[in-house]
Amino acid sequence: MDDVTLVSVGDFPNRIEAEVAQSALEAAGIESSVSADDAGGLQPGLWMSGVKLLVRETDAVRALEILNSSNR
Repeated sequence: MDDVTLVSVGDFPNRIEAEVAQSALEAAGIESSVSADDAGGLQPGLWMSGVKLLVRETDAVRALEILNSSNR
């Protein structure tokens, strides 16, 4: 992603759930990034505060709408 402000649109218990949500955003044309302190996925037990899904600040409202509608 470009040098822009990123915001979290979700906290997930693991990388897999975050990547499923990321694919929903990708299908809608929204770029996102998964952020987890887990040694690049090599040690999933290292994360302490969940796995975050980040989007551009300008895409946050639309991303939250998509994620909330897919959770129903």
